[in-house]
Amino acid sequence: MTVKKDAVVEMHYTLKNDAGEVIDSSQGNDPMPFIQGHGNIIPGLEKALEGLKVGETCDVSVSPEDGYGVHHEEGIQEIPKESLQGIENLEIGMELQSQDEQGNPFIVRVQEIKDDVVIINANHPLAGQTLHFNVSIEKVREATADELEHGHVHSGSCSH
Repeated sequence: MTVKKDAVVEMHYTLKNDAGEVIDSSQGNDPMPFIQGHGNIIPGLEKALEGLKVGETCDVSVSPEDGYGVHHEEGIQEIPKESLQGIENLEIGMELQSQDEQGNPFIVRVQEIKDDVVIINANHPLAGQTLHFNVSIEKVREATADELEHGHVHSGSCSH
């Protein structure tokens, strides 16, 4: 069976940046499962995996536009430190949940802490970067009706 829309795919991957440094890898862990064609992984990688079979490997470079997006300067903002008073142990790199004007939640990261302001960044940490993946396809199967309905892989024997 090949990697195609609605298939559950399990893959091992190693992700490197332009400098060749490993950013993330599934090696030493279970393969990462996802449903092909449902936006579970970044678009550029999903497109590159289409049609691969179990046992096949590929190297793919994904541009920011097909990855985690370009870096937006307006995603970096200063907020008064007093507006974060309820948060204990505020530190650089900490993820905080915010919401847009419509009330939709999104994650921001603390980038810098000054005396009276905190600089937050709503960009994904990998925004603006070309991503270099080495992928091996470990398993491919049809997704169940429940998995397709929920939009994600169900592991083991749990039922929802």
